[in-house]
Amino acid sequence: MIFVYAIYSKNFNRIYVGQSENVEKRLKEHNSGQTKSIKAYIPWELFYQEECSDRIEARKKEIYYKSGVGKEKLKLLLSQNF
Repeated sequence: MIFVYAIYSKNFNRIYVGQSENVEKRLKEHNSGQTKSIKAYIPWELFYQEECSDRIEARKKEIYYKSGVGKEKLKLLLSQNF
């Protein structure tokens, strides 16, 4: 299984969306600075994940959540969680 996930940097008010087979491991990589593009916004907290049947479906959902409408949906979910 593969998951689409969204993480939040409370210090910088940033949301990052990605996909992974192991979300917990990927979150640890993000928080250890192994992802250069978001390293400056550490620490990250997982607030959303969605299981997908394959990489194609996961990629489509990732693209959606990175779009304006998808990002607004994530912001609404985030406001309910934090």
